[in-house]
Amino acid sequence: MSRSLLVVGGGIAGASAAYWAAQSGWRVTVVDAGQAKASEVPSALLNPVRGQSGRVPPRAAEGLAVTWALIRQLTEQGYTVPHGRTGVLRPVPDAATQARFQRNLADLPHEWWLPERAGHLASGWHAALHLPEGGWLDGAALCRALLAASGAQEVTGKVVAAAEGRARLADGRELRADALLWCGGSFGAERRLSVDAAQIQSHRAGTLLTLAQAPGVQPLSFGAYLAPAAQGGVLGATFERPAAAWSPPEFPLSSLAWLLDKGQRLRPLAGLDVTGSWSGTRLSGLRAGQVGASEWELSGLGSKGYLLGPLLARELVSGL
Repeated sequence: MSRSLLVVGGGIAGASAAYWAAQSGWRVTVVDAGQAKASEVPSALLNPVRGQSGRVPPRAAEGLAVTWALIRQLTEQGYTVPHGRTGVLRPVPDAATQARFQRNLADLPHEWWLPERAGHLASGWHAALHLPEGGWLDGAALCRALLAASGAQEVTGKVVAAAEGRARLADGRELRADALLWCGGSFGAERRLSVDAAQIQSHRAGTLLTLAQAPGVQPLSFGAYLAPAAQGGVLGATFERPAAAWSPPEFPLSSLAWLLDKGQRLRPLAGLDVTGSWSGTRLSGLRAGQVGASEWELSGLGSKGYLLGPLLARELVSGL
């Protein structure tokens, strides 16, 4: 008889875990509050070179390969996941930044381009790092496809307590399973299974402006990012100050001005019409592993959810 798994959270961590668990024969139930889903980003970068320091997270290349393979599998099964395995361009402002990036690259496939080769890139950049294995994807579509392909029972509700393979919802319902995996993200962090004072997690909000037109075939990223989307494109960044607890994301006018300035420095924004915005809050401070007799947790992926989430979920599920 197959074992049952209760997954709390339907973002990229929870949806990936549900998919891999179903592949291993688990009967899966996913409970999600249906709000504040940071994973439902309309265009997420698969970018292995992070931030303005140019660091490469451990296992970034492996994570890239797993995510692209997962999208290919889902596409072959008939699911639609808009994406572009187009590469990512990371312009750098000076030779010192280029040297810093280069020290981190090791065996990661890459090329350095002259700025004029990068098409619409704004003037003033020293060079552009081309990462051919990178690209973009529709986060919401990938999560939907993973959940559908898993065959998981999906329950909408806010978890107020969870322990010992059980979760109690705000409306009084109780769900039970042989094992429970907490993937509640920033929105659900205060109800997570365990709190380790030595491992601090932080919450950070960011916003995308949705654009009527794609800003180019390849995403551009330094400080903020411009990327294609399923419809049009996006200009976005994670920029608000880290906080100790989740709160509904806001988009102050000062942040709007900051974001537009960063975008303008990447490429001229003339002709790119803004159609709306999307905001979400990520949880940083990775927690992955067993936290009780029948309890596991995968949270705190931060901005690396689509880069490392499917890989880490597969490994965690294999050890349940």
